[in-house]
Amino acid sequence: MCLLLGVCPSAAADPQRQPLNFLFIVCDDLNTHVQPTGYEPIVTPTLQALAAESMVCRRAYCQYPVCGPSRASFLSGLYPESTGVLDNQADIRSTRPGTVSLPQWLKDRGYWTASVGKVFHSPRHEPGRLAWNEFVRFENDELPVVRQAREEFEAQFGPIDQGANRRKWKEIERRIAAPLTAQTPPGHGPSGLSDAQHKDGKNARQVAQWLLDRSYGDRPFFIACGFQKPHVPFLAPGKYFDLYPADQIRYAPDPPDLWDTLPRSALSPRYKAFGFELGVENDALRREYMQAYHACVSFIDAQLAIVLDALKRSGHWNDTVIIFTSDHGYHLGDHFLWGKVTLFDIGTRVPLIIRVPGVTRAGSQTQAMVELVDIFPTVVDLAGLDRPSGLQGTSLRPLMLEPETASIREYAYTVVRRGQSLGRAVRNQHWRYAQWPDGEELYDLQRDPSERRNLAAAPRWNGTKEHLRQVLADLQQRAASATASK
Repeated sequence: MCLLLGVCPSAAADPQRQPLNFLFIVCDDLNTHVQPTGYEPIVTPTLQALAAESMVCRRAYCQYPVCGPSRASFLSGLYPESTGVLDNQADIRSTRPGTVSLPQWLKDRGYWTASVGKVFHSPRHEPGRLAWNEFVRFENDELPVVRQAREEFEAQFGPIDQGANRRKWKEIERRIAAPLTAQTPPGHGPSGLSDAQHKDGKNARQVAQWLLDRSYGDRPFFIACGFQKPHVPFLAPGKYFDLYPADQIRYAPDPPDLWDTLPRSALSPRYKAFGFELGVENDALRREYMQAYHACVSFIDAQLAIVLDALKRSGHWNDTVIIFTSDHGYHLGDHFLWGKVTLFDIGTRVPLIIRVPGVTRAGSQTQAMVELVDIFPTVVDLAGLDRPSGLQGTSLRPLMLEPETASIREYAYTVVRRGQSLGRAVRNQHWRYAQWPDGEELYDLQRDPSERRNLAAAPRWNGTKEHLRQVLADLQQRAASATASK
């Protein structure tokens, strides 16, 4: 007897079955600072409600803690060493011609596919009609501070698009907007815009329109919503900043000598762009940035509510799989670091919430080791479709059936580039081990979940290190072994 219409072993051969729909939501730079993963300081009621009807994967990890490589990996079902995408510039269509992405696989098999926002890394990486029936990217509306400056400029000098005014205005606009929109140092603060004037507000409303207008017609759908937040600049409507007074922000400081025992390659220098020094705590500035990040997370949670409400009103709540995740984690001063590009848990672990009507048990959680590379095989498994050859991930359906006891792998594997070399890490329920060009890391995650005490130099753990070195070598070989699916 089938557990759910559409996921029987024989479903692909049953012409009467009702295909499942898929709603895939991926955030940009969202770490596990959300309530379903146990982090209470940020208010995320929509995610809490979704988790109450879903399975939450508490140990889900990205395969590369940078946007482009991570997305190329989970959208292809391949590890970064197989995709060849090891930075934000590389394009899998050049590094690995013939690779078929998840939305293309579904589109070629009759699904109506649509994308809004940041799903593939950038417009330059976007496969367009090859993968999507519809795809849209929005921008924020003009910021009020910019609009005011523009109106004053035009009153004095005339239209901004005429003659010498163009260059003069661009310089003024850049200076006026920088505190809110710059990448370095990262802009942050209340935007002065409404939810609907932000690109992510537009993203949510576009998904709602597709669902309620039945743009997919009679076909099953795969809709991907790429929320840009909480990526820098940390910009959101002011009401979300009001939720988190800076003087009430709480965090656990790291010891000043933390980096004395760590390989220098494990370091990402992005903290400098935020205005920090390694090993030096700047309490006021840290609270300021954390407040802005928290505001962006709550803003995203509110936009998600629009999407889920539209799914319910569309009549497809009970035949649509929902997958919510992020492309990688993010440091907010942890280990004195800011941003991504590290192999620490805070930089690689992501929220992953999956709801499969009739299969996932409401409010269930799994501590099994999960990788984002598992998303592709999970979707095709639930859809009852043939699995592409060469996929390196594993379907998560066994975890949905037995979340407390099932396991699909012992270790999660993540890499990140340092110059022409790679740092590599493996982790299981007990240990996290990493190799860098200039050293090693070893953490006992049961006693030191924040990864503050590197045990790599302790002779007592030589046997553990030797075992994990071999595990890492085996996973490295497997990660580079896939052949392109045609």
